[in-house]
Amino acid sequence: MIARIWRGRVPASKADSYHEYLKKTGLDDYQLTPGNKGVTVLRRIKGDEAEFLLITLWDSYESIKKFAGEDYEKARYYPEDNDYLLEFEPNVSHFEVLI
Repeated sequence: MIARIWRGRVPASKADSYHEYLKKTGLDDYQLTPGNKGVTVLRRIKGDEAEFLLITLWDSYESIKKFAGEDYEKARYYPEDNDYLLEFEPNVSHFEVLI
C-alpha cells in the first residue's frame, strides 16, 4: 500500500470553508478513484494560518496515476484553490505503508 501526502496552508479565517470545499472536490475525487483505500484529513490552526495535511492510501502507483496523472508526484490542484491556498506546493510525497 502507498500513502500519498499533501500539505496546504490557508488563512485561519477560511479553515472551515476550505474543509467544506475539500469535501466537494479532492476528497470526493480520491474516494471515487479505483484503488483508493481511504483518506485522512488533518488540520492545525496556528495563529492566523491553518495547515491541512491530507494522507490518502492507495493500492498501487498505477491507481495514484488514475487520480493524479502520469506525473503522479506533482500536486493536483483545482481552479477554486486560488481562493483559499496561501501557496501551491508543486509536489506531494509518497511512502510505502509498512504497518
